[in-house]
Amino acid sequence: MVAWRSEFLKVLHERGFVHQCTDAETLDELAAKQPITGYVGFDCTADSLHAGHLISIMMLRWLQRTGHRPIALVGGGTTKVGDPSGKDEARPLLSDAEIERNKAGIRRNLERFLDFERGALLVDNAAWLDGLLYIPFLREYGRHFTINRMLTFDSVRLRLEREQPLTFLEFNYMVMQAYDFLELWRRFGCRLQMGGSDQWGNIVCGIELTRRVEGVQLFGLTCRLLTTASGAKMGKTAQGAVWLDPAKLSPFDYWQYWRNTEDRDVGRFLRLFTELPLSEIERLERLAGAELNEAKKILAFEQTRLVHGEEEARRAAAAAQALFEGGGGDRAAIPVVEVPRTRFVQGIRVAELLRLAGLAPSNSEARRLIRGGGARLDGRRLEDEQLVLGPEFAEKEEIELSAGRKRHVRVRVI
Repeated sequence: MVAWRSEFLKVLHERGFVHQCTDAETLDELAAKQPITGYVGFDCTADSLHAGHLISIMMLRWLQRTGHRPIALVGGGTTKVGDPSGKDEARPLLSDAEIERNKAGIRRNLERFLDFERGALLVDNAAWLDGLLYIPFLREYGRHFTINRMLTFDSVRLRLEREQPLTFLEFNYMVMQAYDFLELWRRFGCRLQMGGSDQWGNIVCGIELTRRVEGVQLFGLTCRLLTTASGAKMGKTAQGAVWLDPAKLSPFDYWQYWRNTEDRDVGRFLRLFTELPLSEIERLERLAGAELNEAKKILAFEQTRLVHGEEEARRAAAAAQALFEGGGGDRAAIPVVEVPRTRFVQGIRVAELLRLAGLAPSNSEARRLIRGGGARLDGRRLEDEQLVLGPEFAEKEEIELSAGRKRHVRVRVI
């Protein structure tokens, strides 16, 4: 086992973050001697980050916790180009107003993890990309990139192998990201870029560009793109992304996502997604059978606490206890959807109500859920997919709908 000199690399290796690193020995020496600045980029493609971003976010958090300076780079500029990495087709182009709205949402997510009052920086690459002049930029920096080399990187190669279109706009993305690293070095002395393994080629381009232009050695560090033990993509469910914004996914549903972690993933996820001491994680890993559920609850609580705060984590845990364990816990954290009383006076099909409650993406999927025996109304299984809920339900204050055993919504009649 390597005896890491810097606490930062020691923590990242012990907790299982590191997949690839350029010149890890020199980076370790540098980080042991002085604070370093490192960054992760987040394009503004949505108004919230999701659980798939958490490993990169946690690496930034550990960078700050071990005495260094993290930069969260939001891609106000690169979002206008679109990252082809891991995509089968071009991303839709967003307006400036949409990008600004998304940037504000991402900042709210990151404020839970990074202390912007004590050194962490939020930087927008539009500050330098928006003002570039095309011909001068090509003459100054384009000559450092060869098409031959760019075609070997996964983000380009995989699209071409699948015979999927790759626009010239997208092809420029790695040049833009490489230039980001150069600018962050010039403006903030940034020495390290971190990200998922799909960003390796882009990171290396930035390192090489800065070495050629400035004669400075920069570093790159990637984590694996995480999948669950069963092979599912991290941060995705059948219902969509596991958003960090409570307006897009309630703290209760977020808690439930982590509580339902597969047995084989518990130890790994505790290392990556919590700050519990390794000795405590090793103790929890030794639990088996029903006792392992306690470790899952701790994982759910710790991750929900980081994203939504301790109060929301406690409310979600209490609501889950009330629902699933027959406890007297507080059900207030169960998501609420408000439906006008007039809809019940007029009569509303239960399949439509399931859709309105977010328990099915469409009326047809809701009917399929009912046919499969997976839908419940006030604890009773629904059997008639054509059932109409009439005026008698207009007299109720709340109705509880469920999809399976783990997804519940309180429908408030207003």
